[in-house]
Amino acid sequence: MDDGSALLAVGGTAAVAAVSAALLAADPEKRRAVQTQEAGGNELEAVANYFNTQGFERWNRIYGTTDNVNKVQLDIREGHAVTVSKVLNWLGEASLHGVTIADIGCGTGSLAIPLALKASRAHGQASVTASDISEAMAKEAEQRYKAASSEPGAKKPRKAPTFQAQDLESCSGCFDTVACIDVMIHYPQDKVNGMIKHLAGLADKRLIISFAPKTFFYTWLQRVGNLFPGPSKATRAYLHAEADIEAALASAGFKVTRKEMTATKFYFSRLFYAERL
Repeated sequence: MDDGSALLAVGGTAAVAAVSAALLAADPEKRRAVQTQEAGGNELEAVANYFNTQGFERWNRIYGTTDNVNKVQLDIREGHAVTVSKVLNWLGEASLHGVTIADIGCGTGSLAIPLALKASRAHGQASVTASDISEAMAKEAEQRYKAASSEPGAKKPRKAPTFQAQDLESCSGCFDTVACIDVMIHYPQDKVNGMIKHLAGLADKRLIISFAPKTFFYTWLQRVGNLFPGPSKATRAYLHAEADIEAALASAGFKVTRKEMTATKFYFSRLFYAERL
């Protein structure tokens, strides 16, 4: 969720009416179309361009430890951390010894790094492969891993995680578990359907994915956020109906067996744990 999304002080019926009128004038689809057109019509390239430039600066700060964040960014940081913690708890319920895990859309390594360090220390050695569409993000994740693994008391896994710049559709291989966290918000449903199909082809046993749920309330908040454009905001923010995501997983041969929801003031993420049928 972008900075400014849901930033609204309502002072009664008049304020609600004023905001509603302004929402009618907002045109997020047009803004998305322009951004994609600037990338030659390539949706993936538009996202990659963003996360290698202004997006990298913004999200590197949000997913870091610096105090140089506003209240919205701090809230997003904390919400994302809760989602990551839930994934780690799910994966930590059984031994990870010898398990292969792919973290696709790894960002700055908020999931891949603790998986390689903490999870392997407690439950055996897991082999972690991490990738991101942004080269800047992948490099930052690798640097953060090196720093974290060099801290006093850190136990390095026998096999260090690999970090590579690669878009989701180019990822290959076979893994016990594939995770894709807070990535699908950047793509429309037709694109997400193909993404889920590809992820399913990489996962031997389970898929763990998250997305911003499409509800009336969250759709309204998204439209409010589009009234506050800024150069560092995300290229797009797509919401997805839970039924559509579940149907795409079922079509790919997976059944959702667990669900979680993380909702803070400015961060909304629905988490699915799906197992191969």
